[in-house]
Amino acid sequence: METVKRTKIKALLASEPGVEVLAKGWVRTKRGNKQVKFIALNDGSTINNIQIVANTENFDEELLKRVTTGASLAVKGQLVASVGSGQAVEIQATEIEVLGDCDPMRFPLQKKDTTLEYLRSVAHMRLRTNTFGAVLRIRNAMAYAIHTFFNQKGFVYLHTPLITESDAEGAGDMFQVTTLDLKNIPLDKKGNVDFSKDFFGKKTSLTVSGQLEGELGATAVGEIYTFGPTFRAENSNTPRHLAEFWMIEPEMAFYDLKDNMELAEEFVKYLVKYALDNCMDDLKFLNDKYDDGLIERMQGVIGIPFQHVTYTQAVEILENAVANGVKFEYPVHWGTDFQSEHERYLVEKHFQKPVILTDFPKDIKAFYMKQNEDGRTVRGMDVLFPKIGEIIGGSEREASLEKLEARIEELGMSRKNLEWYIDTRRYGTVPHSGFGLGFERLLLFVTGMANIRDVIPFPRTPKNAEF
Repeated sequence: METVKRTKIKALLASEPGVEVLAKGWVRTKRGNKQVKFIALNDGSTINNIQIVANTENFDEELLKRVTTGASLAVKGQLVASVGSGQAVEIQATEIEVLGDCDPMRFPLQKKDTTLEYLRSVAHMRLRTNTFGAVLRIRNAMAYAIHTFFNQKGFVYLHTPLITESDAEGAGDMFQVTTLDLKNIPLDKKGNVDFSKDFFGKKTSLTVSGQLEGELGATAVGEIYTFGPTFRAENSNTPRHLAEFWMIEPEMAFYDLKDNMELAEEFVKYLVKYALDNCMDDLKFLNDKYDDGLIERMQGVIGIPFQHVTYTQAVEILENAVANGVKFEYPVHWGTDFQSEHERYLVEKHFQKPVILTDFPKDIKAFYMKQNEDGRTVRGMDVLFPKIGEIIGGSEREASLEKLEARIEELGMSRKNLEWYIDTRRYGTVPHSGFGLGFERLLLFVTGMANIRDVIPFPRTPKNAEF
C-alpha cells in the first residue's frame, strides 16, 4: 500500500480527481447497505471529512466489520468526483487496512452529540472530536500569528523563567516549588521552614508572569516578548480561570502609554484578522454549532478604532446606568476594580465597540505602574472585548527610582527579592511600557467557546490535574 505516498485529507479535498491516492485517518462514521459502505475519514488536518466509498464485493466482510467509529485506517483508491453533496471529491477504495481497532461499545466518543462538560471528563479523547480539532487548529494558528507579528516588528523572543522567587503581581496565589521531604520538613531556630535546605536554597514558586524579567530584556535589546505558561494558585472555578495558562507579554523600551495602546490595538486586530483569513472552515463550524454571532463579532473588531476612555469617565457611565435602572451584581464607585459585567456593559451596551480603559486608581493596580501627576492614578490600560471583558492588561512602567522605591515601601513589599528589578531604574532607566495578553482569553474570543477550559488541551483547575 505504501507505493503511493500518503496525502493529507485537507490537500485531497482541494485536489483534482483522476489520481490514485493514499489517505490515513480515523473513522468518524460508517453507513451504507449490503452493496456499498460510505466511510467518513478524518486525519485532523481539516474540519472536513473525506468520503470513502467501499463496494462490499471487493472487501472481506470481517474487515469491514472492523471499520467502526474511532478505528484508524489506511485507504488506497482512486480520487473521483463525488456524486453526493457536501464534497467535490471522494475516494473509490481499492485497498483498506485497519491500523487500529476501536471497540464501538467502549469508545467514549459516540456518534451523538455529547456535552462539553462530559468531554472534559475524557480530555484524553476529546481532542478527536470536530469541536476540539477546530479549537486546536485555531490555537496553533494564533500561536504562529503571535510569533509572526512580533518577528516582523523586530521584537526579540525572550524565554523567562518558570521557577522564580518573585511575585510579579504582588497578589500571592503562587504554586510552591520544593524538593523538601514533606514528611520531614527542616525547620530553623524560629520554627520556620528552613528553605536553605531546599534545592534552590530559598523559597521558590511557579511564575505568575514573565513581566519583570521581560523588563530586563527590554532594557537590553529594546523590544521583547514572552510567550509561555504561567501559573496562579487561585481557588477559582469560574469559566474564566485556569491554574495553568499561557501569556504573551511584550515589553518595550522608549514606549509611553500612547505607544503601548497603539501596539496593543494593532496586535489584537492582527490576530483576529489572521484567524478570519486562515481558519474560516473551523470558524464556520464553531459559528454554526456554538455561537452564531462569532464571525460577525470578529469582523466587527478589526474594522473600527477602539474607544478610549479613562477609568473615571467609565465610572460615571456605569453610575449613570445604575441610576437609569441597569442592575449589576457588583456595586461600582470610584476606587473599585471593575468586574466582567461592568467591562462588558461598556463594550457591548454603551460604546458597542472594543474599549481601552486608562488611568486607574493606583490602589487597585500593581506597584510597577507609572504614577500620574495627580498622585491618585496610574498610567495603566485594559483592552476590553465583547463577550470577554478584559483581554489585555498593561501599563507604562514607573521609570523613576525614587517613585518606585516609595511605592514598594508604601505597599509594605519586601525589597529582598526585588533589588535586581530596582537596578533597572538605577542604571540607565528609560520610559518603557508593556502589556499581557492571556492566550486563552484570546482563544475564547476567536472560537466562541464559553468556558476557558475548552480552549486549552488539558485544563488545570482546582482539584483537576488529570491527563
